[in-house]
Amino acid sequence: MEIVRDLLVNSEQPLVRHYSPGEVRIGQTVYEHSLVITPHQGARRWEPQDFASLQIEHIEAFLEQKPRPELILLGTGEKQCFLPREYMAPLINARIGVEVMTSAAASRTWNIVLSEGRQALAAILIR
Repeated sequence: MEIVRDLLVNSEQPLVRHYSPGEVRIGQTVYEHSLVITPHQGARRWEPQDFASLQIEHIEAFLEQKPRPELILLGTGEKQCFLPREYMAPLINARIGVEVMTSAAASRTWNIVLSEGRQALAAILIR
């Protein structure tokens, strides 16, 4: 699915141009692994490759992100899977919003949030 968004804050931001199961394109770079994307640091590899391999430590690591996100978009692969309560609790206690959706929806939503200039983070599981 090609994703296009015209309302970017600036051209250097990590815009998701394409998502399909097993592949994310940010700008001209194609990634075939899970990603964490932030406005300031761009995209970087994220260890869990699917929802089954997601651990609470992967979620708690977002609390160390500088600057701290106000919103986390979690793409859980082709199917929407909800996080257990104990995974959500540290983020809720830190007053960080969390939206859980498919990775395709998270990719589209990321571009909207990015265009709004929000301090957000997208965590996209590739499978």
